[in-house]
Amino acid sequence: MKALAATAAEILKTPTFIKITAIAIASLTLFVLANHYSASYSPFSSTATATHSLASPVPESSPPTPPASPPPPPPSLPPPPPPEVERMGIVDENGAMSEEFKVGEFDASLAEELKNASGGVKDGSGGGVRVKIQKFGVCDQKFTDYIPCLDNVDEIKMLNSTERGEKFERHCPGEGKRLNCLVPRPKGYQIRIPWPQSRDEVWFSNVPHTRLVEDKGGQNWIAIKKDKFVFPGGGTQFIHGANEYLDQISQMIPEIAFGRKTRVALDVGCGVASFGAFLMQRNVTTLSVAPKDVHENQIQFALERGVPAMVAVFATHRLLYPSQAFDLIHCSRCRINWTRDDGIWLLEVDRLLRAGGYFVWAAQPVYKHEEALQVQWKEMEDLTTRICWELIKKEGMIAIWRKPLNNSCYLSRDAEVQPPLCDSNDDPDNVWYVGLKACITRLPENGYGANVSLWPARLQDPPDRLQSIRLDAYISRKEIFTAEAKYWNEILTGYVGAYHWKELNFRNIMDMRAGYGGFAAALHDHGLDCWVMNVVPVSGFNTLPVIYDRGLIGVMHDWCEPFDTYPRTYDLLHAAGLFSIEQKRCNISTIILEMDRMLRPGGRVYIRDSVSVIGELHELASAVGWVPALHDTGEGPHASWKILIGDKRL
Repeated sequence: MKALAATAAEILKTPTFIKITAIAIASLTLFVLANHYSASYSPFSSTATATHSLASPVPESSPPTPPASPPPPPPSLPPPPPPEVERMGIVDENGAMSEEFKVGEFDASLAEELKNASGGVKDGSGGGVRVKIQKFGVCDQKFTDYIPCLDNVDEIKMLNSTERGEKFERHCPGEGKRLNCLVPRPKGYQIRIPWPQSRDEVWFSNVPHTRLVEDKGGQNWIAIKKDKFVFPGGGTQFIHGANEYLDQISQMIPEIAFGRKTRVALDVGCGVASFGAFLMQRNVTTLSVAPKDVHENQIQFALERGVPAMVAVFATHRLLYPSQAFDLIHCSRCRINWTRDDGIWLLEVDRLLRAGGYFVWAAQPVYKHEEALQVQWKEMEDLTTRICWELIKKEGMIAIWRKPLNNSCYLSRDAEVQPPLCDSNDDPDNVWYVGLKACITRLPENGYGANVSLWPARLQDPPDRLQSIRLDAYISRKEIFTAEAKYWNEILTGYVGAYHWKELNFRNIMDMRAGYGGFAAALHDHGLDCWVMNVVPVSGFNTLPVIYDRGLIGVMHDWCEPFDTYPRTYDLLHAAGLFSIEQKRCNISTIILEMDRMLRPGGRVYIRDSVSVIGELHELASAVGWVPALHDTGEGPHASWKILIGDKRL
């Protein structure tokens, strides 16, 4: 027995046994690894089996078989399901998240309404309903000179009275009655003649209307020369030219100081705007206004020449400009009876005229001695005395009055003297569809509006009325004003450098959301020879008093309605942040159509707005036939705003 045990011990110590044991352990290890990976990667299964079969035979002289290997692991379980998405809810009126809200039924008619509103069609190529914007067609040729709110014949026919000029006021087409097409250009239309050459001549084919030539050719207003209209610079009361006429006014009242004290003027019943055209070379911006009457194209001629102008009328509503807007108001044979209806139209002039400003009247009652005309002069003298205007000078065909600087004259009148002062709660800057009032507009007791700086300092000096207009800010208004000026100067530096604005010769420019007028001021500072119509939307704060105090011009407007200008009258339309605000009130496709109506062929649109709306605007720009291009702002490609440039090519 001892011999047997000794023999077994010697066998265990032999090299052969040690080798066999090592091979067995290695085979077992490979077997376990092969089974572990075979469930997830199949190519390893055949290899593992082969390895196991090669390792399993042992010689007959080997020791007893080692214990059996453990069973293979069970197959892997499927991955667990993703965690359930947490329901976040919506923000309630207290700013907290709430799950208590209802989701209404899908209304299929909404998609149809959206399609009709934007000129789109349903595109069923995707999973849901998407509105695709179609290209807009061209309107009938009869709409070539169409001004929607002034050519609404159906509404005008329904007026109860037209005695006070109601038919020349705004009567905008109702919902569903606006044009959904592109206003056509006249046949033979050409790219405009650049300023300053356009002051003296324009293409006949661009404004092919001869009525003014027939009626006013003898008064040196306008003439036809080959394929152009030419403008000799005369007017009904200044047939020898506007320059000589302006020299006479300056000699009569040197204190007027064109281009220094007098910077912003209003020319009422302007004809073809030669008065304003020649004042521009004296550093005076003149807004020329006239109704669309029998001489209906006079404003169109003015804008084609490159002179600031707008269709407007003294009738039953306030003009769309703030109180104390103009340093000088001019009327030369403007065919307005200033003394009718208790002088209500002259009281509107008084509202518009800056404290200490001048009213220049050149008309037959001033210089003719016929009995009827002398009666008119006496009536004018009486009315101007009662509203405290001072007759400064009467010479030849011209009479000039000056408005008082404060309310002292008004308050010292006898109690029975008419017209009365307006109520203290009357807002003289509230003008959108506000009726005329037969009362004298009170001047601010603090002198705001009367003490503006001389030009050009007034362009950058924060005016006093910055403190009186309604704004969200109460303390930091001057800082906001200065910041806006700096912001637009930096933006314009980029535009001039990157987009070569000085080479594009923009002349008539509109800023569709003007703020304090910083964009227009920056254009002046960069030396662009242009003028800007600063539009203040009714949806925001009324900053027009500040714009006029800076020596700029502007107007109140609601972009849900068409603007009062002729087609093809602006070279550049600028809109910063307009659409992201107005999309809550208006159909933005109608605003784009209106922009196309106002924009000249060869003109350009710059839209600076949120990425949330810029994609739809890009589609609409293509739909109206512009050549659109998207650009990053100076903040880079990940900024929340983009720039959309649209070229309206001839």
